[in-house]
Amino acid sequence: MAKTEDKATNKENDSSWKDVIYNPRTGELLGRTASSWALILLFYLVFYCFLAGMFALTMWVMLLTLDDNVPRYRDRVPHPGLVIRPSPLDIKVNKSDPQSNAVYIKQLESFLQRYNDTEQERNEECNPGEYFLQDDTEENTKKVCRFKRGSLRSCSGLSDTSFGYSDGKPCILLKMNRIIGLKPRGDPYINCTVKRDSQIEIQYFPSKGRIDKMYFPYYGKKAHENYVQPLVAVKLLLNKEDYNNELAVECRVEGCDIRNNDERDKFLGRVTFRITVVE
Repeated sequence: MAKTEDKATNKENDSSWKDVIYNPRTGELLGRTASSWALILLFYLVFYCFLAGMFALTMWVMLLTLDDNVPRYRDRVPHPGLVIRPSPLDIKVNKSDPQSNAVYIKQLESFLQRYNDTEQERNEECNPGEYFLQDDTEENTKKVCRFKRGSLRSCSGLSDTSFGYSDGKPCILLKMNRIIGLKPRGDPYINCTVKRDSQIEIQYFPSKGRIDKMYFPYYGKKAHENYVQPLVAVKLLLNKEDYNNELAVECRVEGCDIRNNDERDKFLGRVTFRITVVE
């Protein structure tokens, strides 16, 4: 008799456990009827549709305040940095082994492709010494002033394909970082000094390392799609006495209101690199 009662109890326990999943007597699934499940699913559907609608509305309102050409928030410094090509800040030139300099020459040649005459002929012949203002134009794409690599003369890679590296008189190209809307006041130019007792002759191309104002302002990557920065080439006329010595060269943007003496940022308006030429 006890066994019969145990079997009845086990059957009752199994039945009550299954009823938690589905109760055939009340038609409940996981404790809810079909109508209850329908109501709660409808509630969550409406709730999440409302959240999605609110998110889409706020995104649409935010996008209305944005300009396609100018970032809404510009947390970068208002003054440009100065960078060099070839890109390493520690350049080692081997005069007797031209093949070892190939990496620098390849970088320079690749970088100057956008400055070829075939590319620059498409751009505008601008008025030197004047900002090229295009704020009032309705065109989506802004025009670009010409900068032909031929203006870099012996550092253009046209007459001397080694950029002076095979002669131990290497060329370094300098350019300023792009800053939207920048209009430097004054007459900007690049000035380089070699940190050593004896002076080293330096040639600048264009003449006096001048950066013409006609290449400013820059209107942003989208509006100024074909924009190219003006370049200044520095040719170090080294002698035998200068070979096998590490030379520290500092170049600054001078003659204008661009900051170049901020101790917190060594690349703001200036750049320092090291160059060693071995025979």
